[in-house]
Order: sequence, then structure tokens, then C-alpha cells
Amino acid sequence: MVTRYISANASEINKMTADELRESIKASAGRVICSEIIGGMSPIIGDITNAEVATAYGADLILLNGFDCFEPFMFGMPKGTEPKDLIRRLRELTGRSVGVNLEPIPEGVAIMGEKVEISNGRQCNPASLQAASELGFDFICLTGNPGTGVTNEAILNGIIEAKKHFTGLVIAGKMHNAGVDEPVVSMETTKAFVEAGADIILMPAVGTIPGFSEAELAEAVKYAHENDALVMSAIGTSQESADLETIRRIALMNKIAGVDIQHIGDGGYVAGVATLENIYATSVVIRGLRHTMSRISRSARR
Repeated sequence: MVTRYISANASEINKMTADELRESIKASAGRVICSEIIGGMSPIIGDITNAEVATAYGADLILLNGFDCFEPFMFGMPKGTEPKDLIRRLRELTGRSVGVNLEPIPEGVAIMGEKVEISNGRQCNPASLQAASELGFDFICLTGNPGTGVTNEAILNGIIEAKKHFTGLVIAGKMHNAGVDEPVVSMETTKAFVEAGADIILMPAVGTIPGFSEAELAEAVKYAHENDALVMSAIGTSQESADLETIRRIALMNKIAGVDIQHIGDGGYVAGVATLENIYATSVVIRGLRHTMSRISRSARR
């Protein structure tokens, strides 16, 4: 029997297989926080990573954004860290599972506004998926940053490719439109992602995109859970820098809807990580002060 993630020591987390990690998250009953980090931006504290800082404020999972799997780099890592060892070292430093965003970019899609070009090592393709496995990532997130043109159809195709080339958990879905004029989320896409084998379905957090209700999220969560998938709600609209009351309300609404993981984005008032007080506030809302203290106090050497 696997230890629930919110009570697990770093030594247990670092040994978890993909299946064990999923069961550990599931056993945590909606009390897991994923903090998105841009490692290529200067950290808040110059000589340590923003991932470590986010962990100190309550983050359970670390999701790297803008990370090139062909050219691994992150500010704040200890001197002498080899690129090939970066992710394994980060897992040791934080005592947390670490994942990466990979973006399935389709050809010829119409973009609302200016298209943002990204490197091949940030895109979802067989080579980047293989590289992510070799680097030691625990999970990948197939999604789209603003202006990249990622579509739900491309994410669906990415899930199929990921299941062939990546050994960890696969998270899939959109936080926002990513520059494409299509519904960000629908039951049709949710069902397609689950059927394609996604382990965790990413959904916009209620309160972050216009017109997406708590009832719609709850319906998607119910379907995912009935079909052995988990759900992660995401704040990907820079509301991770909103006031505390807004963050608390978002956290509670999405807990009520039944999500397993609550993601908080990297657009804080210091770019590259959420406003730290908001990570802490989310933790207190969804699991109380006792589990928050347990998480932020538990040494990575345990």
C-alpha cells in the first residue's frame, strides 16, 4: 500500500513508480498542490531555485515551464550540477516529484494575435519525450503557453505519443486558449483525453476563464474518476498573483468540485513562480494548518 502523498517523506516520494505516484496523489483526497516554475528566470533568492522556495511555502509537485529538455538549465542550482543530472538533483533538493510542460504544436493553425515560437526541446515530440524520461522527470504536462497555438486535437495526439515514449505520468489539457479560437474545455475533449490514456486531466480552475462553472468541472471530475483518471485544476491566467481572498475562493470552489490536484501558475509579482503567500493560502484552505505545517516542515532528508 502506497503512502498518501501529503504524508510521504522524500525518500518515499523519490522511489515511487508512476502508478504509485498516481495512487499516492489519489489517496491524498484533493489536498495536493502543484506549483509551476520558470527555471530560466532569476530566482527570488539568488542562490537557490524558485522550486525550493515554492516547496517551503507548501508546494507538493513542481512543474517546470519553458524548460528545454535538450538543453537543461535552471537558475539557482548548486555549482557543478551537470545538465544531465539537473532534474534528479532538483528532486533531491526539494524532496518532491518534478514534471515538465511539453507543448504539442500543430502546423498551420490560425492564431489570435502574434504567434509565439518555442524550441523543439519544449515541444512534444518523440525526441523530447525520450529526453524527459532520461532526465528523470516524474510527469509531463501536455498543454500550451499563451500564443503557441496548441489545440485540443494536438494535445490528444500528444497523449498517444507520450504513452509510447515517456515512462512517467501524463497530464493533459488546456489552462486557457493558448491563442486558438476554440473551446478551452469540453466533455468531448475530456472523454477523448481519458480514452487516449491520460493519467491526469488538466482543467482550468473555476474562476479563471470566462463561462466555466463549478458544475461543469464537477461533471468532468466525476467522469474522470469513474474511468480511473485524476483531475488537476489550473490557475494559468496570472491570477496566481491575485489577492488572498480571491485565491482562497478559487481553492475552495475547486476543492468542492472534486479535483485531486490544485495547480498554481508561475506569474506571480516576481515572475517565474506564484506569489508565495498564495501557495501557502491555497495549502491552508484545501488541507488546513496541520497538514500545511507537516508539508513545509518535513525535511528532504527524511
